[in-house]
Amino acid sequence: MRNYKTNCVSYLCAMEINPFDDTYFMTEALKEAQKAYDKDEVPVGAVIVCENQIIARAHNFTETLNDVTAHAEMQAFTSAADYLGGKYLNECTLYVTLEPCVMCGGAAYWTQLKKVVYGAKDEKRGFSSLAENILHPKTEIARGLLQEECTKLLSNFFKSKR
Repeated sequence: MRNYKTNCVSYLCAMEINPFDDTYFMTEALKEAQKAYDKDEVPVGAVIVCENQIIARAHNFTETLNDVTAHAEMQAFTSAADYLGGKYLNECTLYVTLEPCVMCGGAAYWTQLKKVVYGAKDEKRGFSSLAENILHPKTEIARGLLQEECTKLLSNFFKSKR
């Protein structure tokens, strides 16, 4: 088994961490989405922030790993929990470029995230299309941050597939 904590800590030490606003962190999630796009994955990116520090970065890996559960959020939850040494992320904020699906919303419930910030709305598969209470009752939700940029990246990806 690989030592992800060592890799994560090394990665974080090499990063320039600045306490910026929600827009800064969503821009970082967009950078992750671009990495997914470049790998021919559905371009969704996520970062998890704790005390104004990015503790996890992830993007979709479903094609690469041949795993339908390898969504950006799921990858980020695993990385953040490993970094913190515990499964609860109740002091953390998830920034994700697309509204989490029901699976990721359910996982977010169990992590007890403090806040979820997403860019593009997912009309067909987003958690809010089923029920808002999929997330933990204490989780705050912010919708539509950099929505135009997030939507454009997704639209461009799917246009290239047609």
